[in-house]
Amino acid sequence: MNEGMHSNHPIFRRDASRARRFGGCGFAIALAVMLALSACGESKNGDESTSVNGSIHVPAGRQPGAVATVNGSIHVDDNAAITSAMTVNGGVHLGAHAAATSLNSVNGSITLGSGAHVSGSATSVNGELTLGDGADISGSVSNVNGKITLNAAHVGGGIKTVSGSMNIAGASRVEGGIRVEKPASELIHLVRDVPRIVIGPGATVQGELHFERTVQLFVSDKATIGTVTGATPISFSGEHPPT
Repeated sequence: MNEGMHSNHPIFRRDASRARRFGGCGFAIALAVMLALSACGESKNGDESTSVNGSIHVPAGRQPGAVATVNGSIHVDDNAAITSAMTVNGGVHLGAHAAATSLNSVNGSITLGSGAHVSGSATSVNGELTLGDGADISGSVSNVNGKITLNAAHVGGGIKTVSGSMNIAGASRVEGGIRVEKPASELIHLVRDVPRIVIGPGATVQGELHFERTVQLFVSDKATIGTVTGATPISFSGEHPPT
């Protein structure tokens, strides 16, 4: 292992500042990455568990552990397992039937392949979150900006966003409701479009659908939802709502 990196390193000062602009969630993720790298240093010995400038690849069969990078993506192969994945500038891809405890990114998308499982939560500040067929997140799914898509997937701890649109499709099931928060004053310049929330045929959202800002809420006549606060649902028939 190299000597531990610390928060005075220029790359950490730059990325912590960037994350701070997007609120406490992004800063917390960036700080967690910094602490992980501070403890271990940048890995260059082939296990690819940590990196400052570089992507990380986790093959199937490796002993589960935490992976973290500042500038790079994280790709977890099909049937592989990790504990946590954290990146500041880069996406996280969890392969089909892979497993993780938590997934976090500040500036990047998070994607779960078919049948992938996360026992905790998945959080991105600026990035899309996509759950494939049969994917399961026991905790929450949240972001500030970026579309959230579920394809016959399950979320156990609710979905939260500020300006992200949503498409809850197929036989998806969301427990814990949906919450779209009012943007903080420092984020107003990022919010240009009205979020479009679609609950498709066969989908179920248990719990309150709570909206603190204007949204377009389309609900299939074959979907099941809880109480709606702050928006008026627009019912539609067929596979897709009107454009």
